[in-house]
Amino acid sequence: MRDYVLVSDSTGDLPVDVIKELGVRILPFSYSINDEVFYYYLDERDGDISKFYDRLRAGDMPVTAQVNPVTYQELFEEIVKEGKDVLYLAFSSGLSGSYQTSKMAIEMVKEDYPDAKIISIDSLSASVGQGAFVYEAAMLKKSGMDIDALAQWIKEKRQDVKHWFMVEDLFHLKRGGRLSAVSAVVGSALKIKPILSVDEEGKLVVKSKARGVGKALDFILSKVKEDTEDLSELRAIIGHADALDNAEKLKNMAIEAGMKEENIMVAPIGPIIGTHVGAGMTAMAFVTKV
Repeated sequence: MRDYVLVSDSTGDLPVDVIKELGVRILPFSYSINDEVFYYYLDERDGDISKFYDRLRAGDMPVTAQVNPVTYQELFEEIVKEGKDVLYLAFSSGLSGSYQTSKMAIEMVKEDYPDAKIISIDSLSASVGQGAFVYEAAMLKKSGMDIDALAQWIKEKRQDVKHWFMVEDLFHLKRGGRLSAVSAVVGSALKIKPILSVDEEGKLVVKSKARGVGKALDFILSKVKEDTEDLSELRAIIGHADALDNAEKLKNMAIEAGMKEENIMVAPIGPIIGTHVGAGMTAMAFVTKV
């Protein structure tokens, strides 16, 4: 049985030290601000996350770009040349065309390496939800699960990835076309915090609204409790778009509710997701029934 590499992309927003520990390869996605192009590496080598949000708050309007199939081709070929197979866990097809692009790249690689096993799976997840999914998959790989078994597990678990997050407003989601104009009406009033999730097709949906950050975080934690049989065994990621105070508050609330501190990871939301959610987004994501 050939060794294989688990691959994902920088929309998953896992901390770089965790990625290194897990041995996951990350494909950087790109964004541009005023025609200046940046690549989001998790180690922030091509742009500081906090400076990105400073520019966002100052009125700059970043734009994300579709990944070129050649970018996928080069990464997949690099791994295949090492004598390894590839299992790619892709950003939700409900929010991006990157999954379909990766499938095109696989066909390109197989022209030269017909015996290579390269599998791309639509995660139907985004941001720290995708990150939580990648984390659990990587842990199974480390335990010895082979590529075919892990691919099957990923396909079966996609509907068990839970995303709950609040945003300051829906302006950036509407601007980027991630929400309909009708959905974007929610949260227009002062201090109203829209709360969103990801549906079965991997698309964003507005689930509720709360007056103020405190009530929004209360709501998120209440949904986490509904989705989980035993909080003491749950592993989760709390993500924040330059809103560390919110993230720490949610973490403390989760610990008080019964979660173990060592099972909670706090991670910054990078510029790719940040472009579409805006500064202030706070999220909690996890995989149930692992």
